[in-house]
Amino acid sequence: MCYHKSGDLMKRMETKPVRVGNIVIGGQNKVVIQSMTTTPTKDVANTTKQILGLENVGCELVRVAVLDMEDAKAINNIKQNIHIPLVADIHFDYRLAIEAIESGADKIRINPGNIAKEDLKKVVSKCKEYKIPIRIGVNGGSLEKTYQNVDDKAVALFNSAKDCVKLLEDLDFHDIVLSLKSSDVLVTIKAYELASNYFPYPLHLGITEAGNLETSLVRSSFGLGYLLKEGIGDTIRISINDEPSKEVNACKELLKTLGLYQDYPTLIACPTCGRTQVDLIPIVKEVKEYLDTLRLDIKVAVMGCVVNGPDEAKEADIGIACGKHSAVLFKKGEVIKTIKEDEIIKTLKEEIKNYK
Repeated sequence: MCYHKSGDLMKRMETKPVRVGNIVIGGQNKVVIQSMTTTPTKDVANTTKQILGLENVGCELVRVAVLDMEDAKAINNIKQNIHIPLVADIHFDYRLAIEAIESGADKIRINPGNIAKEDLKKVVSKCKEYKIPIRIGVNGGSLEKTYQNVDDKAVALFNSAKDCVKLLEDLDFHDIVLSLKSSDVLVTIKAYELASNYFPYPLHLGITEAGNLETSLVRSSFGLGYLLKEGIGDTIRISINDEPSKEVNACKELLKTLGLYQDYPTLIACPTCGRTQVDLIPIVKEVKEYLDTLRLDIKVAVMGCVVNGPDEAKEADIGIACGKHSAVLFKKGEVIKTIKEDEIIKTLKEEIKNYK
């Protein structure tokens, strides 16, 4: 796991620490990265494969959908082959929550308002027995009827969360994580600000239904970045309509930008222009894909010409500045050698691999 360097901390608002398997959410500066599988949970082989892939790119907590008993029972087999805590996502049917807990889920995600009080007692009792927390997930698209016509949607989300928290607290249950998500970024920001000033519990940040890669990166970077800069948020998921691994890489990029993640490479690349005399875009793409596989605190520059070369990217540890069908390799702003266009990627990868 990647903790912060001393002196680079962006102080988080203090929240109650909640243990989920072998990690802790809240009570610290660490922001936990999570994602969610896209495979049917009952498909144990493919779900396990996807989770292992997420682990490989730095996911620290994974959520699976539990739609029926077969999904809930599959958790036991999945847990035997993965290395990060698993959250079971359950709606309405308390029996699925019970089965998921008994099958080894490290946390469950429910909306307590959607479960009858007597059944909720059974779920809470089982969580106490197995010592696992509950994430209360309140979403703008599935608010209770009481709040659907409230003009201020952020206040509606906040009040819904208050109701749900009270249901658990009345049962003397306090191992709680909260999320208050909307597809509206400004509504989400306000809801989390209200929650952070009221609840002692750790907050799971996210913009729900954020869209495809491009739209999600814009909406999530603004919304979650804004909240993280305020010190709000203990765990995040950047929801993207794409491969789950892209969610994890986006989380790492955002946290690294805010000084909240250490062992992740930074890519510096110019946008290209008429001065560029090599095909830079595929070079940048391949270098970025390579960097995403590394856990290394390094700055790498891929620049299109000598104008935007060693001088403008002199803070980079390693970089290239392209000329006509060639490039110069530089380290810390000092030119080391000239390389041919067809050797740029290979040479750059070797230099990054050998970086100390």
